[in-house]
Amino acid sequence: MTDTTAFPYTVVGGGAIGGMLAAALLDNGVPVQIVDADPAHVAAIRAGGLRVVSAEGTRTAWVPAFGLDDAPAVFGPVLLAVKGQATGSAMAFIAPRLAADGFVVSMQNGLNEDEIASVVGAERTVAAFVDLFADVMEPGVVKDGGPGAMSLGEHAGRFDSARVLKLRDDLRLAGHAVVTPNVLGYLWSKLAFGTMSSVTALVDADMYDAVDRHRPTMHGLAAEVIEVADALGIPLEDFDAFIVAAYRRGTDPAVTDATTDGVVAWLASQPKLRSGVWRDVAVRRRKTEVVAHFAPVIAHAADLGIEVPLLHELLRLIAAIENGEIVHDDAHLSALDALVTGS
Repeated sequence: MTDTTAFPYTVVGGGAIGGMLAAALLDNGVPVQIVDADPAHVAAIRAGGLRVVSAEGTRTAWVPAFGLDDAPAVFGPVLLAVKGQATGSAMAFIAPRLAADGFVVSMQNGLNEDEIASVVGAERTVAAFVDLFADVMEPGVVKDGGPGAMSLGEHAGRFDSARVLKLRDDLRLAGHAVVTPNVLGYLWSKLAFGTMSSVTALVDADMYDAVDRHRPTMHGLAAEVIEVADALGIPLEDFDAFIVAAYRRGTDPAVTDATTDGVVAWLASQPKLRSGVWRDVAVRRRKTEVVAHFAPVIAHAADLGIEVPLLHELLRLIAAIENGEIVHDDAHLSALDALVTGS
């Protein structure tokens, strides 16, 4: 058996989250390398290091970087940080290179562990919830929003294995990681919150402002995801300012509003004020991962006989703005508000 301790972590997808994770590992004295599909990003890292911009200034992380054509032949532990819709192609690239005792950690948004496990096996899959704020500003430059919440656990078997505990310690500079048997509960809670951040991509406004002004939409979207998760028997977890119970149907509206006040204040305090989905459509002009995130939720809802009209509208509107059929306009969220309130 190959000894993966001889290999550095390989971050596949060295963009916003992947770049931050790689820099944090390096700062912690942990060997790491980046593999990325963007030749310009790889070239910039090779030429001038990965520049990480934060409130404290700019630091340079000299991380070895590779493209898809010159990547190492063998990977040990892999931190997968590609967009959700790229999981399949990334796993096809990783699987032939993965050492016998190598493993893959999904440092992604959405529900990707089952797809990863279908390729390399559940025993070589580690689940992770990551709530970090970051952006790629230009090739070789990542904006770091500071440490955030993380949870880690095995996808199968004992959740607090030696490799998961080591991963927690290795990533200590990236965020406040906990090892838990319920990573899935965090991932579904983030999907509920993710509806709020995703829908703000329909307007040219900061997340905190859009969430504050269009509360019926935000509350209704979160409630739909929570209803599906509850029906599936998934115990949801609170994180940061997002309190799950406040968004369940039937909750006292005053409690929901008070919680949203906290979410708005938390979002306003972050250095990253626009969502990654907004940046994809407004700046990078590329497809978002919204469908990859929420299509499984909609499929579960259909199986359970749960109506999720706002989620369907979210996917329709995001597709329309991706395709240039509509532009950023507050009217989109106002129409969703009306759908919720019936006004």
